[in-house]
Amino acid sequence: MIRWTYAFIDRPRDRFARACAFWTAVTGTRLSELRGADAEFATLLPRAPADACVKAQAVAGPAGAHLDLAVDDVAATAREARGLGAAPVHAEEGLEVLRSPGGQLFCVVPWAGETARPAPVEVPGGATSRLDQVCLDVTPEAYEREVAFWAAFTGWESVAGSRSEFHVVQSPPDLPVRLLLQRLGPDGRTGAHLDLACSDPDAVRARHESHGAAFVSRGAHWLVMRDPAGGAYCLTGRDPLTGTLTPRKEAR
Repeated sequence: MIRWTYAFIDRPRDRFARACAFWTAVTGTRLSELRGADAEFATLLPRAPADACVKAQAVAGPAGAHLDLAVDDVAATAREARGLGAAPVHAEEGLEVLRSPGGQLFCVVPWAGETARPAPVEVPGGATSRLDQVCLDVTPEAYEREVAFWAAFTGWESVAGSRSEFHVVQSPPDLPVRLLLQRLGPDGRTGAHLDLACSDPDAVRARHESHGAAFVSRGAHWLVMRDPAGGAYCLTGRDPLTGTLTPRKEAR
């Protein structure tokens, strides 16, 4: 059973400080002390009494994102994932890194008793947002097996979106980070990005731009943005409290 979920912000080492400054500002958090052999990990700490659900990692490769899944028994959960087709990448005490059948990295970690989701962040003018979703960008040939893997592994409800390129593996409402799968076009590359649920994406966009983000493009009910460290992410028209789409919007 998955007890808690973390969204990991993966950013190149030479831009890691910029990424941490930006994401703490727009999520209303503060940065923990850096940890790891190369000071490559940090947690975005929300105001008490909420528990953290976002972390950051300095990486050697390109910007991206991944999920950490907190469980009671790391070894048993990782074994289950491998039985469903995940490949082992790295293991140490209290941590297993795996790769999904479609090529997505994720981690299984011990649950530390986290239970309280952070509240949405309010921007000037009253709009609210919450970083609440990791979107897996999946190539067409891997899409069906990736949907099947995540539904079976998590045990969460598997729901097709009203747009054919999206599929939701719906986490329970008490977990802070949701999972969305997006089928890419034929030239797409496997990866992952962060999504924020926004009561007013354009108002939140202005706030993010004031902290150095750049607007990239507009979708049906989302804005593609790029943070100061070069990582793409989306501001989506969803309710920050429930994660569901606002009325008269298509499912994503």
